[in-house]
Amino acid sequence: MKDWKIGSGRLFIRQGDITTLEVDAIVNAANSRLAGGGGVDGAIHRATGAAKLQEACQKIISDIGSLPPGEAAITDGFNLPAKYIIHTVGPIWHGGTNGELKLLKNAYLNSLKLARKNNITTIAFPAISCGVYGYPVKEAACIALLALKKGLEAGLVEEAGMVLHGETAYKLWAATAEEIL
Repeated sequence: MKDWKIGSGRLFIRQGDITTLEVDAIVNAANSRLAGGGGVDGAIHRATGAAKLQEACQKIISDIGSLPPGEAAITDGFNLPAKYIIHTVGPIWHGGTNGELKLLKNAYLNSLKLARKNNITTIAFPAISCGVYGYPVKEAACIALLALKKGLEAGLVEEAGMVLHGETAYKLWAATAEEIL
């Protein structure tokens, strides 16, 4: 694990399983229907026991219709060590010409703002949009890390970080952080 002091807070990058982290909230890289899926979304649903999380997600969707890319919603953490799950939808990569950068930045910042609104002080993120949504990982890392830095400097949370699956992803994100933080 690597970490950096940002303002009065801390930014961390670690390799591991986000569903096992003891933080106030973990972020789910969700789809717009909050219906579960593959990757980290599927892992979070499985780790919670799925039924209660699916019920909570469907209540959100019945109220709002769908969760647009860049926006965020919150549920309990159910069976996870984290008290809450913040669900955000990242953009699907279409070559960078359809506002993907702004949507990805908003996914991180709106998650941090929702954390602040719910008195969450520690939060962990996956690499949003870097799986099946196809966002180039190096570009996504820069956007994400700068958004987390901005949120920490604004005092939205005390501790924010990235939890990466696999050594290759961890090394790339850590190297990117060393370059830009």
